[in-house]
Amino acid sequence: MSTLNPQDAKAFGKVGVLFGGRSAEREVSNMSGSGVLAALQSKGIDAHPFDPGQRSLAELAAEKFDRVFIALHGRYGEDGSLQGALELLGIPYTGSGVMASSVGMDKITTKIVWLHKGLPTPRYAVLNAQSDLAATAADLGLPLIVKPPHEGSTIGITKVNEAGAFKAAYDTAAALDDSVLAEEFVTGREFTVAILGGGATARALPVVEIVAPEGNYDYQNKYFTDDTKYFCPAALPEALSEEMRRIAVEAYRALGCEGWGRVDVLLRERDQKPFLLEVNTSPGMTTHSLVPMAARAEGISYEDLCVEILRTARLKMKG
Repeated sequence: MSTLNPQDAKAFGKVGVLFGGRSAEREVSNMSGSGVLAALQSKGIDAHPFDPGQRSLAELAAEKFDRVFIALHGRYGEDGSLQGALELLGIPYTGSGVMASSVGMDKITTKIVWLHKGLPTPRYAVLNAQSDLAATAADLGLPLIVKPPHEGSTIGITKVNEAGAFKAAYDTAAALDDSVLAEEFVTGREFTVAILGGGATARALPVVEIVAPEGNYDYQNKYFTDDTKYFCPAALPEALSEEMRRIAVEAYRALGCEGWGRVDVLLRERDQKPFLLEVNTSPGMTTHSLVPMAARAEGISYEDLCVEILRTARLKMKG
């Protein structure tokens, strides 16, 4: 871990670490934010916790933070709403701006943009209460994945193996979102690519492979067990690893993301073709999280990673 001299630490000013929030991912955000807060404080940075789930925007303004590190996940923290408030308050912040955060949080809109850019993503259907589920199953094939398009951390996601289970899966997702995403199931290995920077300077960190028990990378296996195995750098041919990193960076840039993020990728077993699943514009920073893992593989400590991300904090709207 590199040291940060007192003058450089002081240059960040008063820093707010935003975590907790009101989303279904509050528990994970608390873990992420606590880690980030401790890391920044260990570097001598004047960092303070702030929970937008329990305190108002007026209180946020009153704190007079010089910049904030967003360690919120999901709605009201990762979806552009908080980013818009910070722009109005004039507080520089980490991560993507309003538009990229909003689009990245919507898995359907993300797919539309990626397909327009010619990027590979699994076939899908958008469902509502009037949708013909049998026709959708026939078109996409079984098994398929059903998910609420505005949630993260695998919340509300169901793998449907038989047509009779489709309605229950739809109901689970519909309880969390107005629309539901049904997605072709891609059989193969699961990977993620962490990205730092933005625009022409965006760079991919080493690829991480995720091997979950029985292929079930759910909320519990993500955050609260040691049964899931991670391999970084992933055991891939160099050309395939570079291709995966390339399309991940293209996918990130296509949405206008910046600061940092993570793009999830599936590698289809039958032809070794990568498919983009989703982008995370405020990824987890827990002890089980994948961005810190990828950074370590490149020789970047957790504490240095937090400082590097904090350096990128800025207002994105000109004028």
